[in-house]
Amino acid sequence: IAHSWSGTLVTAKNWEHFWLNEGWTTYFERKIVARLHGEDSRQLSSIIGEDDLQESVDFYGKDSPLTALVPKLHGIDPDDAYSTIPYDKGAHLLYYLEQLLGGPEVFEPYMRAYITEFQGKSIDSDNWKEFLMAYFAKNHAEKLDLLNGVDWAKWFYAPGMPPVANEYDERPQRVCLHLAERWLQAAERSAYDQFSSKDIDDFSTMQKVIFLTRLAESAPLKEETLAAIDGAYALTTYRNCEVRFGWLALALKSNYMAVTDAVVDMLSTQGRMKYTRPLYRLLHACPEGRELAEQTFKRLRGFYHPICARMVEKDLGL
Repeated sequence: IAHSWSGTLVTAKNWEHFWLNEGWTTYFERKIVARLHGEDSRQLSSIIGEDDLQESVDFYGKDSPLTALVPKLHGIDPDDAYSTIPYDKGAHLLYYLEQLLGGPEVFEPYMRAYITEFQGKSIDSDNWKEFLMAYFAKNHAEKLDLLNGVDWAKWFYAPGMPPVANEYDERPQRVCLHLAERWLQAAERSAYDQFSSKDIDDFSTMQKVIFLTRLAESAPLKEETLAAIDGAYALTTYRNCEVRFGWLALALKSNYMAVTDAVVDMLSTQGRMKYTRPLYRLLHACPEGRELAEQTFKRLRGFYHPICARMVEKDLGL
């Protein structure tokens, strides 16, 4: 639904302005999630997005021009610039503006006006900004000083993380962070009997992802700890892609090779670059996984979209 508005009905003029497709879509998706499941779900999704954005910035390097929201792609294959940056950095900007300008009550009418204004057209970031300024000049003139105070050059063209950090509601993630801390403390004493599947029965998908992300920040974990986590929560056989990917990424960062069959299965059954590229890179980085990563890719190359195949090939140095 979200992509039918941003990316289809209104689309970017060229790849340098790809965030107008994907940043807006990510932002719309989170707004829809909030309507369906409550604001806590949007906050959790935004927090996960920040982690994904940081990971992409770390991968390219914080000074890489490819980490800019509006990168200069002259002489550069757009496929080489593909990452989560236009998705999450773009959504970050829109969330920042929503909060800056007065919240959903002020920003949501602008969202509708934006889609209506540019429906059926291809635009660039200057077009987007000009309409933003014109809309608020007409409907909320008192907000213009706030918009004029935004450092647009940094938001559009500076590499690295966004120039302003958003503040998200941390309450929805406290329970999953607390569980992660309990596991890290238990690992110091090899005391795992306190955990059971009931720990995460009431967790949303995003809370499970945040739990695994927090553990991954402390990787590598001990083999016995990872075996205990999987024993308690059966994550290796989990079918939700987000949770399964989070678990497999944690395991590979810890060189836990007991999950390799599950990794190959996930690489064989979906081709989204969001999951495929990181899994190949992480498996390839494991001393015992390098050959398996290369053999698996060679066997499955024809299964993937050509862009995905080309990017994984570069990631693996083939």
